[in-house]
Amino acid sequence: MLGYYCMLALYSFKRSKTVTALMTLAIGLGIGASMTMITVLHVMSGDPLPGRSAHLYVPVIDPHPVSPVKPKDNVVDGALTWIDAMYLLHTTRADRQSAMAAGSLPVHPAQGSLRPFFESGHYVTADFFPMFGTPFRAGGGWSAREDENHARVAVLNAGLNRKLFGNASGIGRTVRLKNTDFRVIGVLDDWQPQPTFYAQIDNAAFGSTDQFFIPLKTAQELNFGIAGRMQCWGNGGDARLSDHCAWLQFWVELDSTAKAHAYRDFLADYWRDQQAHGRFPRPVNAQLYGLIDWLGNQHVVPGDLRLQLWLAVGFLGVCMLNIVGLLLAKFLRRSGEISVRRALGARRRDVFLQLGVEAGMVGLVGGALGLCLAEMGLWSVRRQPDGYAHLAQMDTAMLLGTFALAIAAGLSAGLIPAWRACHVAPALQLKTQ
Repeated sequence: MLGYYCMLALYSFKRSKTVTALMTLAIGLGIGASMTMITVLHVMSGDPLPGRSAHLYVPVIDPHPVSPVKPKDNVVDGALTWIDAMYLLHTTRADRQSAMAAGSLPVHPAQGSLRPFFESGHYVTADFFPMFGTPFRAGGGWSAREDENHARVAVLNAGLNRKLFGNASGIGRTVRLKNTDFRVIGVLDDWQPQPTFYAQIDNAAFGSTDQFFIPLKTAQELNFGIAGRMQCWGNGGDARLSDHCAWLQFWVELDSTAKAHAYRDFLADYWRDQQAHGRFPRPVNAQLYGLIDWLGNQHVVPGDLRLQLWLAVGFLGVCMLNIVGLLLAKFLRRSGEISVRRALGARRRDVFLQLGVEAGMVGLVGGALGLCLAEMGLWSVRRQPDGYAHLAQMDTAMLLGTFALAIAAGLSAGLIPAWRACHVAPALQLKTQ
């Protein structure tokens, strides 16, 4: 029976080509605009570490002095001082923990044909690699002992390794960062989590890729500069080892909810202890953000993109209203045909199903047009200079979602016209034939 209804729908399309073209165009434009923005938000709000994110947390203890100025939109900074980060690191209350900071350093290639260039990277502690499950192409990370010994070792991302050593592995080779030689002990397999969740969240959260990783204490000893924000207060300038400069990010891995509750209590106890020693003047409010919650708090997805999504969805709604009007006029013009079917024994639900199939097929054809328009929209997004632009690619889920949304829109738009056509009195229509 469904095949029969599809055949009737195709016959109806041929009889009213202009109306069918208008409906297809309307739904195609609405679906194209909506799926462009839905796809962009989908890739920007996805899980950067599927399978691991549920066990990763950002501990927040606020060392700042009391200030009358409140942060905008309840955004939590999360940066720690050196003293607090080292305390949390050495107490080892989590399964794994790592302190880190971003940096940008000049790289001096050994090959004379290459000139020095700057690369972005991170200064991290040993647990960074197993905690985040970084994929290694060769070698591995360093140990906690090497952290304490301020070892001159480095892990390179695949991009920097190719630039320095070509297709050969850089394991055991030397890379000169700023004015210091580091021995390469690991090469990552093009690790590019999007967004770069472990760094300070800013406009460069998307698109940026760290190309080197070196021990945090080594970078501190060598006085390597940091690329992120540093907030200092009180006296003492920008002394990074002091208790009045917050600049380090800190992540922990906790494999159960019970451990997460226990760690939050540990943070609160530490806060009270520091208050007893004259620090942390704010009311105790220790927090522990999961990875996804942290990205939401940091507003990784810009508000203007959400606004554009709502505008696109609103445009789809306007298109659907137009399709409702066109379908209503089209179905009511066929009242005589519907009445004959009813007189021959067809039930209302049979007629409703027939007209619903026709509306769904309009949505399906409009979805094909909408897919083409969405691809054009995503192409235009990729031409923009924003860091997330290169991520605007439609995956299988979005491809299927395009047709699902189109069919759902077509069926929704056809509900009222189909219901109205089913309730036309057959006797009245047959008298006028």
